[in-house]
Amino acid sequence: MIVYGKQICRFLMERHPELIDRFLLAKELDRKEFSAVSRIGRPIDRIDAKKAQALARGGNHQGWLCDVKPYRYADVSQLKEGNFLVVLAGLTDVGNIGAIIRTAYALGADGVIAAGIRQLQSEAVVRTSAGAMFDLPVAVAPNLLDLLNELKLAGFTLYGAGMEGEPVDDIEVAPRRVLVLGSEGSGIPKRALEKMDRVVTIEMARPFDSLNVSAAAAILIYRMGHA
Repeated sequence: MIVYGKQICRFLMERHPELIDRFLLAKELDRKEFSAVSRIGRPIDRIDAKKAQALARGGNHQGWLCDVKPYRYADVSQLKEGNFLVVLAGLTDVGNIGAIIRTAYALGADGVIAAGIRQLQSEAVVRTSAGAMFDLPVAVAPNLLDLLNELKLAGFTLYGAGMEGEPVDDIEVAPRRVLVLGSEGSGIPKRALEKMDRVVTIEMARPFDSLNVSAAAAILIYRMGHA
C-alpha cells in the first residue's frame, strides 16, 4: 500500500516504523531529514516526478512516498471491549470518513466502524485521516442492522444523529454508548433509525439546515466523549 505526503511518512517513521517496507523519494532531502529516514533501516528508492505522480494518483506527495504493509482492519468483537464507538452508517466520502476518524482519535473514542459498505479505500482514508487510522481501531461491517443488534446485545446505548433529535447538550450520555452518523445525502436509514435508543441533534444559534457530517461529528463526539 502506497501512502504519500511528508506528514504521514513522518508520522509512520515516528510511531509505526515497523509498518514501512521502503521509502520512495522524489526529492532531495536535507541532511537531517535523510538521516532520520536512514535510521529506520528500510530500503530507499529514488523515483522521478512522473512515477511519483502516478503512484500518488495525482495527489500532492511533496516528494515523500512510503510503501507500507496493508492496513489491517479491526474485528468488531475487539471494538466491543471499548465504551465509546462511532458508527458510520453508509458513509462513502473518503474525505469525511478520514476527518471523522481523525476527530474520533483526537477526542477519545475507542473505535470507528464503517457499516453498510463492503470495503474502504484504505490508502485514501489513511491519507485523509492524517495517519490516525493507524492508531485507532477501525472495522468494516457490511450489514448495518446486524451490527446495531450486536452492539445492543453487548450493552451499548445507541444514539443516532438526526435533525429532529434531542439537543445533545441536554442529555446524560450512557457510560457505554455508540454514536451513529448517517450518510452525507440521506442520513441514517429508516430501519436503522428505528433501532436507536435516542436521536440527538446540535442546536443551532442561527437558522441553518445542517452541518457537514464531519463537522457535526466533531461536535457530537466532543459532547458525548465526556460522559
